[in-house]
Amino acid sequence: MSWWRNFFQPRQDRFILRLIEQAELAVKGLDALMAYVQSGSEEAARMVRECEENADEVRRILVDELNRTFVTPMDREDISMLSRAIDDILDYAYSTVDEMQILHVQPTGYLQRMVSLLRDAAHEVHLAMLRLKDHPGVASNHAQRAKALENRVERVYREAIAALFEGQPGPEQIVEMLKLREIYRHLSNAADRGDEAANIISDVVVKMT
Repeated sequence: MSWWRNFFQPRQDRFILRLIEQAELAVKGLDALMAYVQSGSEEAARMVRECEENADEVRRILVDELNRTFVTPMDREDISMLSRAIDDILDYAYSTVDEMQILHVQPTGYLQRMVSLLRDAAHEVHLAMLRLKDHPGVASNHAQRAKALENRVERVYREAIAALFEGQPGPEQIVEMLKLREIYRHLSNAADRGDEAANIISDVVVKMT
């Protein structure tokens, strides 16, 4: 029995490592997004894109390995859904930068607050993945913190949308409102995906304990 355990253990650990790698790239991508909305740096925008592309490649490798592996450290569906949720966080970060540049949108205080909270939530998801194997209870705590941060993002999102419709905007202001609403929506969607990742981690912990 120990021989079989030793044979499969490296394969099992590989999936955890892939998910950790994805979560780490999400943190780096959100750090870069924060730098971009603070400074408008083209280098920061490039870093967001690079993290998103690298994370896509890690996910492709994970899916390929998942399709070729019989024994996994947790349910195959959980691995796949968690990988997709983490990947989507970066996808929305990329969409935010891309459309801010295409639409010539300048960052607002609301936008900066949302990105800052998203960065903190991505950090909590990363910590949860690091602790999942050996300290599932700690991983669950980090997942709950990520969910709390997602709730804060949604509160700022609602405040930002309400602020857009204050006063009597003219035609030019309406165009800017529509642009900002689209950017805000990307960040809200990123928060939703972070919340989903946290929920999956919590479910995995329940199954492990």
